[in-house]
Amino acid sequence: MAKKVAGVKKHLFTSESVTKGHPDKVADQISDGILDSLIAKDRYARVACETLVTTGLVVLSGEITVHNHKAEEAMLAAEETARQVIRGIGYDDPETGFDYRSCAVLKSLHSQSADISQGVTADKKKKKEQGAGDQGLMFGFACNETKSLMPLPIQLAHRLTFRLSECREKGVIPWLRPDGKSQVTIEYANGVPDRIDTIVISTQHTDKVVDKTGNISDEAKKAIINKVIKPCVQMECPRMWSGKIKFLINPTGRFVIGGPHGDTGVTGRKIIVDTYGGRGRHGGGAFSGKDPSKVDRSASYMARYIAKNIVAAGITPVCEVQLSYAIGVADPISVLVNCEGLSNVQEDRLSQVVRDVFPLKPQEIVSHLNLLRPIYLETAHDGHFGRSNPKFQWERTDKVAALKKACKL
Repeated sequence: MAKKVAGVKKHLFTSESVTKGHPDKVADQISDGILDSLIAKDRYARVACETLVTTGLVVLSGEITVHNHKAEEAMLAAEETARQVIRGIGYDDPETGFDYRSCAVLKSLHSQSADISQGVTADKKKKKEQGAGDQGLMFGFACNETKSLMPLPIQLAHRLTFRLSECREKGVIPWLRPDGKSQVTIEYANGVPDRIDTIVISTQHTDKVVDKTGNISDEAKKAIINKVIKPCVQMECPRMWSGKIKFLINPTGRFVIGGPHGDTGVTGRKIIVDTYGGRGRHGGGAFSGKDPSKVDRSASYMARYIAKNIVAAGITPVCEVQLSYAIGVADPISVLVNCEGLSNVQEDRLSQVVRDVFPLKPQEIVSHLNLLRPIYLETAHDGHFGRSNPKFQWERTDKVAALKKACKL
């Protein structure tokens, strides 16, 4: 939607986020919980773990190769790891239709293909560098719309789902259950966020707040607005809080049946929620359940790191970075920087500067971003980017000075 009013170009842009208890995010967190349990015992474990969750059932599948006895024990304990992740999310009540104690857990895990392994493994004797774990293209994005250099719609959407989970876990709103979604529509004027048009919250709840019509009560809706939405807006973009925002709270009326009981969840199905909310492009590769030898994950983190540093350096207000790799090959096939024509440095020059300033080979990325740590369960909810968690090394802006020097700014 676009319109022109008094010489000002306006458009609406929408992003969504989901809570920890959303079925797809449950699957993501289980996959990353298992990854963490393995990488904690074997830094060089090769993991590609996929999870499916539905009513009373968890299915674990994928390729896992470990190199010591403790990691083998962790792999054997994958069922218990899955149960503890589910418990941590909040599915601890049989009435929700999904409970960590009673759900069945099926495992089908086997070792990584030797054909893939030979292309990924470094060999010092043969002077062979670690190659990319697969072919593919990865994107990173940053812009100056928020302090975190994330687009405002996805940043606010993440804050809302985080607050929903916080209100449930701390008992601020005791009738909340784990499943939920947010959606934020921002109106832009000449490419700059101008106002909040609509906020949608759909949250699972108990029967305690169902009125005589069978739907969630008006009082419950007011609690969501006052205890969830208002604090988030006033923290993230206080000037945009107004009486003109349209609120849609549980627009279907009722959301008692939810989580894996209400909808099947699968690892890797929330890749736009995980990244930039639809702003910029996406290479198509999911993150969760993959160890950092998989460039779907590690190179996407590096691309965000690059884009964020370029924007933080004042080179451009908006930056998208594309990296591409071939399986078994260390050097990237291509590096592209797109600043939407707003950069004060030519983009082809900037692409070369990126190659000069940033480590781009898979092993270099893993080392520079310190990715061989059990940090991944924390990435599997509330977005992989735009968070101040010190474990997320890709959110640093420590290359600003080097970029300015290389660009002669």
